[in-house]
Amino acid sequence: MINLLRTIELALKSLMLHKLRSGLTMLGIVFGVFSVIAMLAIGEGASQQAQEQVLKLGATNIIVRSVKPPRENASSQASNSFVLRYGLLRSDFDLLSKTIPTVEQAIPIREITKPCRYLHREMNCRIVGCSPEYRDVTHLNMAQGRFISDEDRRKKDNVAVLAAGAAQTLFQYEDPIGKTVKVADKRYMIVGVTESREASAAIGGSMSGQDYNNDIYIPLETMRVRMGDLDVDRRTGSFSAEQVELNQITLRIKDKDQVVATAAVIRESLAHNHKDTKQYSIVVPQELLKQAEQIKVIFNVVLGSIAAISLIVGGIGIMNIMLATVTERTREIGIRRALGAKQSDITAQFLTETMVLAGSGGLIGVVLGLLTPLAFEGMKSLAVNFMLEGGGATSEVGAMFLSLSPQIVWSSLPLAFGISVGIGVIFGLYPARAAARMDPIEALRHE
Repeated sequence: MINLLRTIELALKSLMLHKLRSGLTMLGIVFGVFSVIAMLAIGEGASQQAQEQVLKLGATNIIVRSVKPPRENASSQASNSFVLRYGLLRSDFDLLSKTIPTVEQAIPIREITKPCRYLHREMNCRIVGCSPEYRDVTHLNMAQGRFISDEDRRKKDNVAVLAAGAAQTLFQYEDPIGKTVKVADKRYMIVGVTESREASAAIGGSMSGQDYNNDIYIPLETMRVRMGDLDVDRRTGSFSAEQVELNQITLRIKDKDQVVATAAVIRESLAHNHKDTKQYSIVVPQELLKQAEQIKVIFNVVLGSIAAISLIVGGIGIMNIMLATVTERTREIGIRRALGAKQSDITAQFLTETMVLAGSGGLIGVVLGLLTPLAFEGMKSLAVNFMLEGGGATSEVGAMFLSLSPQIVWSSLPLAFGISVGIGVIFGLYPARAAARMDPIEALRHE
């Protein structure tokens, strides 16, 4: 133990003789360890964000969405009719909710984008015709008032619930409860306001991103009576019309073990009602969750491998400096050998210096790695101020980046540090052995 401590003390003294060179040599290891920890933290944060969004859809849910045909298909249909017809039907809802025994609950949803107005303030809102169960399925929380009730649906009342963004834009500092908002040419009384929530990103290529803050929720039956299935868009020099009965059907399955099998039954059932299966898409969150977990593993391996290259580069830098150090200290090596030092003593001396360099750099890298969340917040501020100006922050990619929060993978701390010390040993072994194999007589003659 005494010999080990003396060897470490001698290594520190030798390294401190060239502080700048030793510091610059450590930087490769420092940034290598930091990049390993930071990359894995960002990958873990992105993976958790994706999994949370999938879980919000419900592990026991199956979501069936209408898909608007591509422009070329839409134009061919429009040549036969002025109205584009596509998507889910009310008969689909009846078929799925009444004939599949594993379905516990079915929720129909209709969405139309319309201009909304209060006094002189106006904005485009997504009008969502839904049932009271929609609130639980989408995890909406009420800030004021109440959500749509079964009584509203039964009476087809002209009531509405505003999302936080719509309430802020239309009413600003006024209390919207009890007031009326004009949607297209119809008026609705406000009975509630939901809390603000983050937009969800596109998931699995099957669902587009959802921004819930500019929604207005009304009873589905009210929407059918007041707006109908036909959505007409008249603009200067253009006219378009779409007929969609339902945009989405969310099905809640009794047991999560039955979700995948039920999804297969749903596909077969809908195929009987629709000749074109491209008119709808079926999203199974449970399957997406498994895909997200697999992507997480691949993502971490790729990012970790890229970051590990930095450590290897740092190790090459250590080997280069140690080889130069051995050449500079040839006479010192000869004197130590002449005084009785063995080859193992010379090897231990230079190998200890290498390990001290790599270990010190590894510790500093670990400390910097722990600061990854703070550094990422700083990157967000720069991105908002310089890169995401002009509405980029509200885009789907911008929203994903701003909502991303790195999560430190605690197992990566000892792993990165251990790799840094291991690289120090591997890349320091050759210079140490080269020093130990020097001929003592030739070393003493060296000038």
